[in-house]
Amino acid sequence: MRNWRKHVGVIKAAAEIRAGGVIAYPTEAVWGLGCDPLDVDAVEKILSLKRRPVEKGLIMVAGSVAQFGPLVEALPADLKAKLEASWPGHTTWLVPHGGLVPAWISGQFDTVALRVSNHPLVQALCDLVGGPIVSTSANPQGRPPARSALHARRYFTDQVLYAPGQVGGQDQPSKIYDLVSGKTIRA
Repeated sequence: MRNWRKHVGVIKAAAEIRAGGVIAYPTEAVWGLGCDPLDVDAVEKILSLKRRPVEKGLIMVAGSVAQFGPLVEALPADLKAKLEASWPGHTTWLVPHGGLVPAWISGQFDTVALRVSNHPLVQALCDLVGGPIVSTSANPQGRPPARSALHARRYFTDQVLYAPGQVGGQDQPSKIYDLVSGKTIRA
């Protein structure tokens, strides 16, 4: 198994995020666009590239549950256990954010979309960045998600830095559930 934490391309991608840049990177099913979720300029660049309104919110992905810190620690034990039973994995949960994330991440919602990835490259990237990153499909709104680096480059050419690697074995983007209600948002 490859050690992505030592791969020069992943190290460069993490440095790009820490420097306020935007990257394209492989996830479990599709290529994603990522940046530091606390960097409003980087998030605005992603929203502009995707032509996505800020009100829709964005997913944050982490390499471990611990990287979400207070967002998960403050949850009741039963809800925290529900998250931990599905992570790392291909499941995104809408979690009450209690004002702990900026509006450019949560959009118009009182929840934030969180996922702990089981993709080794994503885990390494988040570890090198030191926390979660934005994870939104690499495509302009209304277009099919990129399933390869070449496909992502067709959409965004040289406007982002491209991490190495390939998507994992999933056919579709992650399923999304509301943590409190249990409602399926995206199957």
